[in-house]
Amino acid sequence: MIILFNPRATKPRNRRFPLSIMALAAVLEGREEYEIVDGNIDDNPTQTILDMVRRKNVEMLGVSVMPGPQMVSAINTCRDIRKLHPKLPIVWGGYFSSTYSDATLNAPYVDYVVRGQGEQTLLELIDAIRGNRKFEGILGLSYKDLFGLHRHNPERLMQNPDVFPWSPFHRVPVEKYLRPSFFGKRTAAHHASIGCPFRCSFCGVHAIYGNRELAESPARTEAILRHLKDQYGADSVQFYDMNFFLKESHARELAERMEPLGFHWWCEARIDTFNRYSDATLEAVRRAGCTMIFFGAESGSDWVLKEMQKDITTEQTLAVAQRIRQFGIIPEFSFVIGNPRDPERDTRETLEFIRKIKRLNRQSEIIIYHYTPVPQRTAMYGNIDSQVTFPTSPDEWATKKWLDFTLRIDPNTPWLKRKTKNLIDNFEVVVNARWPTVQDIRAPRWSRALLKMLSAWRYAARIYAFPKELRWAQQFISLRKPKQESL
Repeated sequence: MIILFNPRATKPRNRRFPLSIMALAAVLEGREEYEIVDGNIDDNPTQTILDMVRRKNVEMLGVSVMPGPQMVSAINTCRDIRKLHPKLPIVWGGYFSSTYSDATLNAPYVDYVVRGQGEQTLLELIDAIRGNRKFEGILGLSYKDLFGLHRHNPERLMQNPDVFPWSPFHRVPVEKYLRPSFFGKRTAAHHASIGCPFRCSFCGVHAIYGNRELAESPARTEAILRHLKDQYGADSVQFYDMNFFLKESHARELAERMEPLGFHWWCEARIDTFNRYSDATLEAVRRAGCTMIFFGAESGSDWVLKEMQKDITTEQTLAVAQRIRQFGIIPEFSFVIGNPRDPERDTRETLEFIRKIKRLNRQSEIIIYHYTPVPQRTAMYGNIDSQVTFPTSPDEWATKKWLDFTLRIDPNTPWLKRKTKNLIDNFEVVVNARWPTVQDIRAPRWSRALLKMLSAWRYAARIYAFPKELRWAQQFISLRKPKQESL
């Protein structure tokens, strides 16, 4: 039997389908005995796995790992499993393992790493563990040889999602994943593509997949969503694709297929791609239920965007902020602030640019990140390769210093002065109090009015320093929010 494990990563109210594990389960369905264990649902997944190992002939434990809390959960479980069952093969895959393959293999509780798209690699790895083929011939696999040396096989070319079967929804408790959100009472999650065709030099997706994106057909997306609606009562969906819109013809067909479903939905899109679409296509997207689109604006400075290889301009971002209003779709703009060459100028110009966006479209949601480097195939954004030394094991990544780095709480990068970091953090508090996010469905109406009132003078006067009253108000509101039951 194969166990597929999704370590805990979030609070119960935020959990969604474990899409990576379900994609792997799809290729095992009907050909292998397997079980899915999700730490976001199971209160004691380690014990659950141990019980399975005791009762069944378990041949492999496959673990999907994202940086941050999920990685810590994976470490704790895999360490315990290895201690009691030292001969059980443990395989890590997912974003963390694909990006930091050598560090992952340095862990004594990891035997193999599946890099990138893992469906076919997993099937071949199972055959190799059974002695039916050699490990060195498996594309996309990293492993330890008999001498403990790390071996990294060549990459596996991506395959279109249409090649693989649907996720086996009947193998998970779907009702526990359809959670309330701003978009609906029973919000699902779906990944309709893999990869990204662009070249942003700060992005981990580009580092893993290169400049390629493959999307499933609109017919398949429609069929999966209709199944979730008819069988489980889903009424909304969040698409986790890096770029939900690529070709206009694809977007138009998908919108026309989705409109009869009556879903409200969220997705990500490129600013330049969105700007190229006709009004007729964007109107079709609106009619199909698109409620909010996440755009990577990244900076308010064209010189920074050029260094990022973002291939957009600030004028294009402003055009989106203004144009999208006529379609009643909420834009969500993200910014990666802290250019290594001149972080003070980047910060100053980007904060003013955000204010300009708000003047054009007050509904715009703003998300701010500190630039946190990720290893790239070539040079990292800012040419800072010599300034950052990444941890060499998952255990080191799990220390407070590196968790703060991963979660962008405090990247502690040498080029970002504390004064500049504080300015970024304080501005974020002020702007998000002045315009509280509509996505926090648990926030009572009075809390929004309170935050707007307290922050209005600061925003108007551009006084961002020491917003203690706003932090206290946010903490007070958080304590007064209604509790939700854990399903």
